[in-house]
Amino acid sequence: MSPASRSLGRVSTATAYQRGRGSTVLIDTFDRVATDLRVSLTDKCNLRCTYCMPEEGLQWLSRTDLLSDDEIVRLVEIAVTRLGITEVRFTGGEPLLRPGLVSVVERCAALEPRPRMSLTTNGIGLKRTAAALKAAGLDRVNVSLDTLRPDVFKTLTRRDRHKDVLEGLQAAREAGLTPVKVNSVLMPGLNDDEAPDLLAWAVDNAYELRFIEQMPLDAQHGWKRDGMITAGDILTSLRTRFTLTEEGGEERGSAPAERWTVDGGPHRVGVIASVTRPFCRACDRTRLTADGQVRTCLFAREETDLRGALRSDAPDEEIARIWKLAMWGKKAGSGLDDPTFLQPDRPMSAIGG
Repeated sequence: MSPASRSLGRVSTATAYQRGRGSTVLIDTFDRVATDLRVSLTDKCNLRCTYCMPEEGLQWLSRTDLLSDDEIVRLVEIAVTRLGITEVRFTGGEPLLRPGLVSVVERCAALEPRPRMSLTTNGIGLKRTAAALKAAGLDRVNVSLDTLRPDVFKTLTRRDRHKDVLEGLQAAREAGLTPVKVNSVLMPGLNDDEAPDLLAWAVDNAYELRFIEQMPLDAQHGWKRDGMITAGDILTSLRTRFTLTEEGGEERGSAPAERWTVDGGPHRVGVIASVTRPFCRACDRTRLTADGQVRTCLFAREETDLRGALRSDAPDEEIARIWKLAMWGKKAGSGLDDPTFLQPDRPMSAIGG
């Protein structure tokens, strides 16, 4: 049993019956309740990041396999009105490649109760779409940017689009999609020396920076634990230039990032240590892939089909029941701290972040 599994205890049989399958929330047998839905809108991406997919790309899902806009909105509505979801994050692949994105956001913003909505993007299309997304009801964005050096960006992503990402970030801030959060992954021999520079730049531009440990979700299955830049490495590097004060206690809640104030504040930086310091105990997420599969965890090897139920005209009650049953079986932890861990078959671009 992994350390994460040992730290969680299953609820009693009586509680399980009362709060589990008959509940109106997505609860699991460890008494965790999912309130945050991650919705992948596409598996396609216009970058080829070395830690995500090969240079030639992947075999994309067919149009018929993808959920339609109507199907996505219906599932979000079921999640919000029947299952207690309060936050929706649209992801990809690259969600800005979804033609109906603005309409999907607008329709989800009209739901009662209205969920808080955000978007994780590589930022390339934000200059063009930020204002429309804000008007549609999107609350904020997370933008991936791993380096301040255009040449390193081209090496990491295999595309020469660094300027487009910077312009997209600026457009998001000007449109009011704030706080604008920037996600950075450090890779050995490429950008592992950039942590202090990235933080200084983020502070100067009023972005909230979050470093993410590289996770075993690459399509090539080339990830190696002993080659990754850890949270400890990142913090050591940042402290060569900044004074960091940890934000502790209950304020973190279910947020995956451990956060520090920078030089006394008000700016802060986060580190998501998915590998070295898993946060499974407080996880409140459920995930929906672009082809309509429920995933209980980024690293799950099992999925539950909702698309089939949708397309066989199942009522909302039945779809909610299937979803609740899937989440009821969520494991105690990701298994990353277990020597027998096996990487999921699907890469990050197909799962959604």
